[in-house]
Amino acid sequence: MRFVRGLGVFAVAAMLTLAGCSNSAPQQSGTDAGGAGGGGGAAAGGGGDKAGGDKGGAAKSDLTVAVVTHGQAGDSFWDIVKSGADQAGKDEHVKVTYNGDGDPARQSQLIDNAVASHVDGLVVSMANPDGVRESVHRAVKAGIPVVTMNSGLEKYKEFGAITHVGQSEELAGEAAGRKLAEAGVKKVLCVVHEAGNVGLEARCNGVRKTLGGTVRNLQVDVSNVADAQNTIKAQLLADKSVDGVLTLNPVIAKAAVSARQEAGSKAKLATFDVSADICAAIARGDMLFAVDQQPYLQGYLPVVFVALKVRNGNDVGGGQPVYSGPGFVTKENAEQVGRFADRGTR
Repeated sequence: MRFVRGLGVFAVAAMLTLAGCSNSAPQQSGTDAGGAGGGGGAAAGGGGDKAGGDKGGAAKSDLTVAVVTHGQAGDSFWDIVKSGADQAGKDEHVKVTYNGDGDPARQSQLIDNAVASHVDGLVVSMANPDGVRESVHRAVKAGIPVVTMNSGLEKYKEFGAITHVGQSEELAGEAAGRKLAEAGVKKVLCVVHEAGNVGLEARCNGVRKTLGGTVRNLQVDVSNVADAQNTIKAQLLADKSVDGVLTLNPVIAKAAVSARQEAGSKAKLATFDVSADICAAIARGDMLFAVDQQPYLQGYLPVVFVALKVRNGNDVGGGQPVYSGPGFVTKENAEQVGRFADRGTR
């Protein structure tokens, strides 16, 4: 439980572990979650323009919050984000709609559709901030509270969002670079799995600042894992001096484990983001660590924050982001985190 530097904004959850990244090819999906659920702070809070439900009966959804991300259901990372948002909807008696698309033009259209349907709040990830700028501005102009999550930390204030939930990708990269340096790594391949994702580039830049060695970005395509594995293998075969591989998502991390084995390399492996498989690999000693940003919180907290804003006029964050990471999953805590990952809450 290390790190979070500066801006230590309110401990909503224990920061055990560390963009925004997608684990599969972009596809669009939409689902709703709402209805009665386990009691919720905002739902029971009163004091706003809308009531939390009928007295003596099951609470009804009086608010609709649209979650529009650059990832989508069916992707292992974003499934956890969606699970968090859905649970917040149940707890706070909020109807939650989830849609995602990795293309910024199509994501912008999804945001515009949400604004046109007069949602009460909007949660949006901004892997390509400039690509969704105008749509987010239209939501703010329409008086819809916006919370950004996962990606877009550097732009959320400028775009008019009330706060951001996630991590500083560059600071997380700096932490990973220090951890690799402690392990004696000098020459790293930083494997970028989504072209144009500014958060992924920021991670590699952060590693570059603190490693004290050489960092080279390697571009692969997360939608073609077999090709990504071959690309990593080829690099390890071509340059025996590479002694570290840092992947930026769990699917590519698994491919890197296989690529290292096939190449007969002794390079040390680490990754960003957590899954049950990654926790098992760390526990076995196949990987040094994972940097966890807690995607469940990135889905859950923004829905709660919007409900608090609309119902009570509450502002969260004090003008600063709410950090969900970074933190490290290592051999010491991998088994514990793996149990939560199996449940879909890490």
